[in-house]
Amino acid sequence: SSWLLLPPLLTPPIPVITAMPCSLCPEGAHRFQWIRNLVPEFGISSSHVKVLSSPAEFYELLKVQIKTAKQRVVMASLYLGTGLLEQELVNCLEETLEKSLQANESPNLRVSILLDYTRGSRGRKNSRTMLIPLLQRFPEQVRVSLFHTPNLRGLLKLLIPERFNETIGLQHIKVYLFDDNVILSGANLSDLYFTNRQDRYVLLQDSPEIADFFTELVDAIGDVSLQLQQDDTVQMMEGMVHPYQGDKVRYCEIANRRVMEVIDSARTRQELLHAKTFHSSQQGSSTLPQHDSEASGGLKPEPDTWIYPLIQMKPFGIQIDEMVTETLLTEAERDARIYLTTGYFNLTQAYMDLILGTRAEYRILLASPEVNGFFGAKGVAGAIPSAYVYIEHQFYNEVCCLHQQERIQLQEYSRAGWTFHAKGLWLYLAGSSLPCLTLIGSPNFGYRSVHRDLEAQVAIVTENKALQQQLHQEQEQLYLCSGVVSSSTFEQPSRHVKLWVKLVTPLIKNFF
Repeated sequence: SSWLLLPPLLTPPIPVITAMPCSLCPEGAHRFQWIRNLVPEFGISSSHVKVLSSPAEFYELLKVQIKTAKQRVVMASLYLGTGLLEQELVNCLEETLEKSLQANESPNLRVSILLDYTRGSRGRKNSRTMLIPLLQRFPEQVRVSLFHTPNLRGLLKLLIPERFNETIGLQHIKVYLFDDNVILSGANLSDLYFTNRQDRYVLLQDSPEIADFFTELVDAIGDVSLQLQQDDTVQMMEGMVHPYQGDKVRYCEIANRRVMEVIDSARTRQELLHAKTFHSSQQGSSTLPQHDSEASGGLKPEPDTWIYPLIQMKPFGIQIDEMVTETLLTEAERDARIYLTTGYFNLTQAYMDLILGTRAEYRILLASPEVNGFFGAKGVAGAIPSAYVYIEHQFYNEVCCLHQQERIQLQEYSRAGWTFHAKGLWLYLAGSSLPCLTLIGSPNFGYRSVHRDLEAQVAIVTENKALQQQLHQEQEQLYLCSGVVSSSTFEQPSRHVKLWVKLVTPLIKNFF
């Protein structure tokens, strides 16, 4: 079988990882175990993984998890909306904090919220004003961190107006964590994402090591972010370099060190745990007959599912998600199938080249103009769906020029009254009718995700047929609402792209 080779990156190299053979190793680990050379590997039971399908289900789960949290609530999102549904979430937090306060003289519950500074500060009523009452009522229990990209500074910060300043870089991670339960998603904390904006969501239950990792990650980013105060001002933690007033190189070095400490320490812990568990199981199997070992119930069942957190923070020089994604695309074998979806079809050149030049079959799901989040927007933003159509048409033409229409198929999601925001991929090995790997989280596979924003997703690898079936059904449900793109698609009146949009798109495509 072929060996996994990492593709070269255009940017300074990340430490080389040792390629692993694609076949199963003697320990029974899966073919993707090479990822653990970069990030921690969390082995869990597939019974702890639940795939959600709807915005309403996601919203109800958030409320239930907040109400039952005892130790920690950690939420990272682009922003918190200002509507009634968002206020209900804040009310749930307040009630849970109040219970914790009444139950103990020194309450155990801690709430940490990480948002983007520019998006969270937009307008008079914004994410900050929604959360200030919690800070005022529970100053010792609540922390609100607002990440400000170090690339928005000086004259640029002074001249670029609100909304447009968000194109320079954002905190884009979406993770919602309650005690030892973790929700990974691409959805923000806003009413559209709770009602009629389709995304993806997965719940990892009773997973303390994974919860600890994401708590530490959010804390690390929070430490290099602006801290919201009770009077709606912001300030940095004492001794921390300011993201846009301080030295940029030094700030990015500190941020890199903080985040990599989290990744490396978790990886070390998991390696030690893996070695300890392996040796314990070896001793147990040598001293007990197999049926006695199973009956004793002394050891946890062998994991059949593995979680790998993939972090991408190019402003800090961290490119793990990009490296793993490129390797997965490079090494996908002939007759393997990759279902890739993004709400904003604006793939990096590297990803496009890999899709066009490799052997696997691709089914790429993207938003039709009518379900694009910018459809009907006022001003320049209203032309963004047309820009995506133009990018899509260019890629489709490349596919046709290379006679790859059979291998690479584009499909447009369309659903009346809904918008589309789902992102990720499902990998089906050759000859398999079920996926063994999925990527789920915040990245859109575009320039922004790779180069500008802070992103995180997880690779979920499973050998369990029931979980594979869950993932397959999730994929099928999304693709059922789509139509195959052909040359006639771009002849429709709704796909007409104005000349000025065609001229401007190449200049601005790296900003949206």
